[in-house]
Amino acid sequence: MKKHFWVFFIVMLLVLLPFTVWSKGQQEKGAVKLIIAGRDGGYGKAMQLAVDEYSGLHPDVSFEVLKLPGASLYEKVVIDMKNSVGTYDVIMIDDPVATQFQKAGWLANLDDLFKKSGKSLDPDIISTAVKLGRYPYADNGSLYALPHVGNVELFAYRKDIFNKLGLSKPAKWDDVLADAKMIKQSEPDVYGVVFRGVKGNPIVAGFLPIYWAFGAKVLKDGKPALDSPQALNALNFFLKLKQYAPKGVAMYNSAQVKDALYGGKAGIVTEVWPSWVPKLNDPNESLVVNKVEVTTHPGEVEKSSPMIGVWLLGIPKASKHQDTAFDFLLYITGKEMQVKMADEFGIAPTRDSVYKVSKLISKYPWYPVQAAALKNAVGRPRTTKWSELENIFGTYLQLALIGSMNAQDALKEANAKMTEVLE
Repeated sequence: MKKHFWVFFIVMLLVLLPFTVWSKGQQEKGAVKLIIAGRDGGYGKAMQLAVDEYSGLHPDVSFEVLKLPGASLYEKVVIDMKNSVGTYDVIMIDDPVATQFQKAGWLANLDDLFKKSGKSLDPDIISTAVKLGRYPYADNGSLYALPHVGNVELFAYRKDIFNKLGLSKPAKWDDVLADAKMIKQSEPDVYGVVFRGVKGNPIVAGFLPIYWAFGAKVLKDGKPALDSPQALNALNFFLKLKQYAPKGVAMYNSAQVKDALYGGKAGIVTEVWPSWVPKLNDPNESLVVNKVEVTTHPGEVEKSSPMIGVWLLGIPKASKHQDTAFDFLLYITGKEMQVKMADEFGIAPTRDSVYKVSKLISKYPWYPVQAAALKNAVGRPRTTKWSELENIFGTYLQLALIGSMNAQDALKEANAKMTEVLE
């Protein structure tokens, strides 16, 4: 009887083994279902394209995709990962919060999964974007997320007005100041320069390419560095630039900047995002068709320093399907899928080769510039307190912009407030 039992047991084991998937040391029977916590809008549509095509290639893998607003996405994944629930297998991560997830140990180590799969990270993925997924934040830091959307700030100016006035593309921020002044003097219906001035994230995002180009840092050795001569030079320059901006620029957010850009009211725009650019040459949306040059930011003391704004993809450490999730990450960040997402939904690529695809360059002529910007881009400080620091920085920047504080006092007080947060 005992012999028959063992024969039966071995036969059944051999029958069931092909249907068994091993992931993170746990046994799963049958098909695999991946749950993705992602963004809504165009990002959600691009994700759906990827999961549909992946499922077609892997019929044993199904998906549930949550398409969420940014705040809701953050809240859901933090609660889940903090409690090691393991609901989600793939999550979208806004790069400023990546450090929080990495430091807390909530994400699977992708270096380990690369090693396990026998594959390696493709050098085609632009290194400035990859670095945002590393912890510590260094070229040799451990990898916890792959870049999915390669957003980066761009710079724009009215090339028809520049040609009329004999101006060249600004090489330095001092050139921008001189050009804005000339535009205001020569073109009464056009603002010399337009930027976001609303406190918090908007003004900070718009100011950072200037701040960094002047050689200033937000944090140095983990401590606030707003009280440096470089920071003061940058803010004093910003306040000079304000002379040639709209009177209400302190209340300008993305909508107002885009209205000025598309409506032909802006001579120079210091912060343009890739998703804004396609409408520039759409006659149904724009009064400046073929009149705007989209390019990289000027430098000053330092080289051009646009702010990077990547969305990353990571795998929660508590996921029970890490191997399958990792295979999907490689698929969605692969060249073929990036080309499709860029072509169909305008998703900004993170691979250098995708920016060189001829059909995409025909559709998005600024792609070579966008690739150059992404390669030079600077990440926001890697700290778990960035949201609080950004709010402080943005509050005092706006106080200086509206004239309630002088530049030196604004930076000194912001520095003190940031120090309190980090202590």
